[in-house]
Amino acid sequence: MSFYDEIGGEETITRIVARFYAGVAGDEVLRPMYPEEDLGPAEERFRLFLMQYWGGPTTYGERRGHPRLRMRHAPYPVDPTARDHWLRHFRDALDEVALPPEQDQQFWDYVTHAAQFMVNTMET
Repeated sequence: MSFYDEIGGEETITRIVARFYAGVAGDEVLRPMYPEEDLGPAEERFRLFLMQYWGGPTTYGERRGHPRLRMRHAPYPVDPTARDHWLRHFRDALDEVALPPEQDQQFWDYVTHAAQFMVNTMET
């Protein structure tokens, strides 16, 4: 059984990502990084990415190819403050779905590593 299936599949990932973007929508640091007025397309891309990453459908790769996360985020200055805001919203999302502790820790370990990996400037 994949981690995706263990945590409840698409329903759980969808709830996590929806809660995360609800936080981003009102965030003074992160919201300007999203050029679209509607966050829906970004939310869908992130949802599909996480579903694929954790062992669910490969729709993300079929539509967009390799994630190339650093390359896709390179146009945006991601500093430690942005990283911390991103992690705060993700922590809120994980808390809302209340995964079992081991699964929560596995998810959190991944996103904290990924968030640090995205930092591309130390300037604020």
